[in-house]
Amino acid sequence: MALDMYRTAEQLEKATAQVSDLREERARQMEIAIAVLQAADATTLNARVHATQGTLAFLPAEAVEEPGLTHTPSSLPDDFVVVAVDGSHIDVNRHLPLRCSLINIGGCKLTYGAAPEAHMFSQPTLRTSDTELYLDDLDSPGSRQPVEGALMGLVRAVEEAKALADFVEEDESNLPSLALIDGTLVLWDLGGDRYPRYVRSQLMEDGLLAALARIRHQSQQKPIAAASYISLPNSSEVSNLLRLSLCDYDPLGDCHRHCRTFIPGDRHCDAFNAFTDRDLFDRILAPGERSAMFASRQAVVRDYYGDHRVHFFYVNVGEEIGRVEVPGWVASNPALLDLTHTLVIDNARRGGGYPVVLQEAHEQAVVTAADRETFSAMVERFLEGKRLPVYTSQKQRSKRQRYV
Repeated sequence: MALDMYRTAEQLEKATAQVSDLREERARQMEIAIAVLQAADATTLNARVHATQGTLAFLPAEAVEEPGLTHTPSSLPDDFVVVAVDGSHIDVNRHLPLRCSLINIGGCKLTYGAAPEAHMFSQPTLRTSDTELYLDDLDSPGSRQPVEGALMGLVRAVEEAKALADFVEEDESNLPSLALIDGTLVLWDLGGDRYPRYVRSQLMEDGLLAALARIRHQSQQKPIAAASYISLPNSSEVSNLLRLSLCDYDPLGDCHRHCRTFIPGDRHCDAFNAFTDRDLFDRILAPGERSAMFASRQAVVRDYYGDHRVHFFYVNVGEEIGRVEVPGWVASNPALLDLTHTLVIDNARRGGGYPVVLQEAHEQAVVTAADRETFSAMVERFLEGKRLPVYTSQKQRSKRQRYV
């Protein structure tokens, strides 16, 4: 047995005992946070955020509405459409004899009302050419980034957004519609200096943002909103916004200057450090309700998203608190925002607590462990059929056969 379960159980017992000991203190902190949220003033909090001038050690949201507001969904339209896409991929594997990758995009379109209909698709795309396996700097020949690892995940996210825009444009109905992506709209890894400018341009400006612009163009002709849904979100941007209300230093929020020597737990704002936004809104929102609207202040969003700046709210779908992200043009349109809220709640109820359209899109997109093994075997078989050399690493071979 590779994992010693007995020793693991001993450590788990100690860890869970510590969690139990912290419950009372956490409950006390939560009551403070709820009181602060319900009494919070958006203008005052936002002024505090801007006064920090980027000196915070944590990321707060920006309040678009009074933070303590809650909203109920409206009545469902008689007829409507919900579409969604999801994706999986097989990354470049240096143990395979062919340098390649694969992106599988799954989609689902559900029409409700007088003429109900369901349409699903799965579209695998094998990537073998240099233009698919690398992102090239067109202004500097020879500069390129291999599309693998984290960058492969970003490319897949862009392909999902493009597929969603295609789905929306192909829909000839004029029914109220919601276009959903699983996960976040924020391409987090494109922030900072991790990747050069040309990578960010190709994936963001020519990729994700161009796809969102296509959906916005359709929304000007018929009622359609774009959004993403995050199940069991782990963000603390709203809690971090409330933390600023506990800071009484001058200058405000200069964490490095004032608190760099403090042990976490001893800082003035640490009363809000033990829970996520999900925990907070689980105490605030009744089933079906959504929270106030907030805007992301993540650097890559603030600097590059423009009219598509990511806004978000939390929603109680009955089984969990989910996070819904929308571009700015949805957040600023009351009709589209209300449509998003209403259709997310309805679709989550139909799916037993998670939007059924995303469940079905995922089923079309998923690449299982067995699929990956089959794919590897297919690569070798087709190479052998063409009388091309087939090889693999000794490490890969050792996984297929054991000697002890």
